[in-house]
Amino acid sequence: MYEAWFGHPKHISVGYSSQDPAELNNQIHHAQAMGISAFVVDWYGDREPFIDRSYALMQQAAQKNHFHVAMMYDETSDDEDATDEAIADFTMFHDTYLAAHAPGHQAYLTYEGRPVIFIFPKGGHTDWPKVRALVDQWKPAPLLIQENLPGADASAFDGFYAWVDPAQGGNGSNWGEQYLSNFYETLKTKFPDKIIVGGAWAQFDDSKASWGLNRHIAARCGQTFQDTFNFWRSEFSPDDPIPFIMIETWNDYEEGTAIERGIPTCGSGSQENPLTLRAAASSTPSAKP
Repeated sequence: MYEAWFGHPKHISVGYSSQDPAELNNQIHHAQAMGISAFVVDWYGDREPFIDRSYALMQQAAQKNHFHVAMMYDETSDDEDATDEAIADFTMFHDTYLAAHAPGHQAYLTYEGRPVIFIFPKGGHTDWPKVRALVDQWKPAPLLIQENLPGADASAFDGFYAWVDPAQGGNGSNWGEQYLSNFYETLKTKFPDKIIVGGAWAQFDDSKASWGLNRHIAARCGQTFQDTFNFWRSEFSPDDPIPFIMIETWNDYEEGTAIERGIPTCGSGSQENPLTLRAAASSTPSAKP
């Protein structure tokens, strides 16, 4: 998962702008060397013009570099007009980024020939069956992937993704084992028709975020990443792998989950580039642009 807001004054400085084409090319090359095949970019529609522009540049850079990109729709937290806003945003996204004339549209991530759209829920006020009815008219209709386990609107979604699950307070030793076990087991046994997108994370610390809640997951000398990245293997056969694993995140420095600059080790405070991420590519055999 990729944040495209750096360079905007509302966010901390990380030494680069999400709108620098040279930086985007460098990030894509770095990700490819680590075996990552796509960036899932957080997107807010016209609520965040800076991020929208950053997404446009990323999609174009992805096509140029034979990489993939997907959109994660950040739902509004407003309780009024959430459905109308989602419909307008999805229409805008389709016409601007998925249509045949859209720059970089061939880089968009698909699964079994259909574009994949992720949903990051906020207020919970969107009528997703109504949005589903709209996007089903697209050709091809997208796959909608919602966060966490299915709820009341499960029929509106084609699949679900695991998300980093930090505990509030404490020493960060709870790295998410119980959460992942419940996520995979529930989907496997109760929702076998849904697409499962696994989750992996290296650590969590939201002390730098303006919205922080004192939540932590310790890196455990890199073991947290290894445990979360490989956890799906305890639930599924190697002959029947889940189609995607989403690394959370590439560059969210405000919540302390970024792996862009490496995963912490316990040796002399250094970071190491986790080349074992190459396994992610082998678990996405059907992902095509």
